[in-house]
Amino acid sequence: MSASIANSPHGSQPAEQVDAKKLYSKISWRLIPYIFLLYILAYLDRVNVGFAATEFKRDLHLTDTIFGLGGAIYFMGQFCFDLPSNLLLGKVGPRIWIARIMITWGIIATCMTFVKGAHSFVLLRFLLGVSEAGFFPGMILYLTYWFPSRERAEAVAKFMTATSLAGVVGGFIAHYLMKLDGAAGLHGWQWLFLSEGVPTFFVGISVLWVLRDHPDDAPWLSDTEKKWLDNELEKDRKEGGADATNHLAEGLKHPMIWVLAAVFALEQVGVYTLNIWMPDMLNAFVGGAGHGKPGSAGASSFVALLSTLPYLAAASCSVLVGWSSDRTGERRWHVAGCFALAAVGFAWAAFAGSLLMVMLAMTVAAVGLWSMTGPFWAMPTRVLGGQAAAGGVAIITMIGSLGAFSGPYLTGALRDATHGFKAGLLVVGALALAGGGLVLVLKARKGETQKAAA
Repeated sequence: MSASIANSPHGSQPAEQVDAKKLYSKISWRLIPYIFLLYILAYLDRVNVGFAATEFKRDLHLTDTIFGLGGAIYFMGQFCFDLPSNLLLGKVGPRIWIARIMITWGIIATCMTFVKGAHSFVLLRFLLGVSEAGFFPGMILYLTYWFPSRERAEAVAKFMTATSLAGVVGGFIAHYLMKLDGAAGLHGWQWLFLSEGVPTFFVGISVLWVLRDHPDDAPWLSDTEKKWLDNELEKDRKEGGADATNHLAEGLKHPMIWVLAAVFALEQVGVYTLNIWMPDMLNAFVGGAGHGKPGSAGASSFVALLSTLPYLAAASCSVLVGWSSDRTGERRWHVAGCFALAAVGFAWAAFAGSLLMVMLAMTVAAVGLWSMTGPFWAMPTRVLGGQAAAGGVAIITMIGSLGAFSGPYLTGALRDATHGFKAGLLVVGALALAGGGLVLVLKARKGETQKAAA
C-alpha cells in the first residue's frame, strides 16, 4: 500500500512515495509499547485496591459500602479535573504534561501505603483521581496526532489492551506481594501499594526524554514521512468535519459528544464494577477450591492469580475487534454487540453457583467491555479537532467518571443491603444493555462503511 504526497502543510513538494502500511507500523512500534507501559501503571494504581480488597477491608475494619465509596471516589477527582487537565495538555504539550501527571500520581499512589482508616482511604483515593485527571483523555488525544481515523480504532485497541493486561500483570504481582504479609512490619496490601506507586514516579520522569509531542518532533521519521503524514492527518480532519469543528465551544455543542459521553458512562459502570469487586466475588467460592478460608492470605493470593484470566481473554479479543472495526469501517454495531456480550456475562454471574461459573461469566463480561474501546474512541476523534477534540474527549471521560463512580459504589451498597452480589450484577447488566441500545441511536456517519464496500 502506498500513497503520494499532495499539498503538504510544509509547502509544495515533488510527488514522492510512502508505504503507508509500513509507516503506520513503524509509528505503532515506536509509540504503542511505551504509552502502553504508562497506561498499565495508571491502571494498576487505580485498581490495585480491588486485589487487596478482602484483607484491606479486614485490617481497616471497612464496610462494603465504605470500600465501594473509596474505590469509586477516585473517579470524582477525575470528573472535576479531566477537562482543565486535557486543555492544558493541548497548550503545554503531551510530553511535559503527561510527565507531570505521572510524577504526581506516583507520589499519591505510594502514600496509599500509609492508609489508617476510612477517612484517609477515601481522601487519598480522591487525590489519586485528581492527580491522574487528564491522563487517559490525553492519551486518546495524543493518538490523534499520529493516526488518521481509519487507522485509529486498531491503534486505540492496542493501547487499551493495557487496561486488560494490567489486570493480568496486577494479578500476578498481587499474588506474590500479598504473601509478604508481615514482612518488615507491613501488611501485604501495603507492599502492593508501595511496589506499584514508586515505579510510577520514576517512569514519569522518563517521559520527559522518551515521549515526542508531534510527528515533526520524531527523529525516527524522515522528512518525506513527516510531510506525507501531516497531509494525511489534515485530509482526515477535513473529511470528518474536525477541521471545521476546531474550537472548544463548538465541540461542547456537538450532540454526538453528549450521547457518546452517556454511552461511555454506562461502559465504565461495568468496567469498574468488575475491576473493584471481581476478586471479592471470586473469594466467596475459594474455600471450596481448597486454597484456604475466604479472607486468608493464601486465599487472597490465589484469587489475585485467578483474576488474571478474564483480563487475558479481554486483551486478546479487544485487538481483534479493533482490527475488524478498522477493516470494515463500522463502529456502532461493534460497540453495541460488545455491550450485549457484557450484559450476558453480568447476568450469568448473578446466578452462578460455583467458582468455575463465576470465572466464565466474568470472562464474558470482560471481553465485551474491553473489546468495545477501539471502535468507540474512533468515533469522537473523527469529528472533532484542536481544542474541540481536547474538550470533547475530556467531556466524555468526565461523564464516564460518573459511571465509574456509580458502579463500584452501587454494588457495595447493594451488597450491604442484600448480603450478596446478585442485585448489583443484574443492575450492571441492565445498564450494559441500555448502553448498547443508546449507541445505536447515533446515525452512521457518511463514509462509515465505505471501506467494507470497497
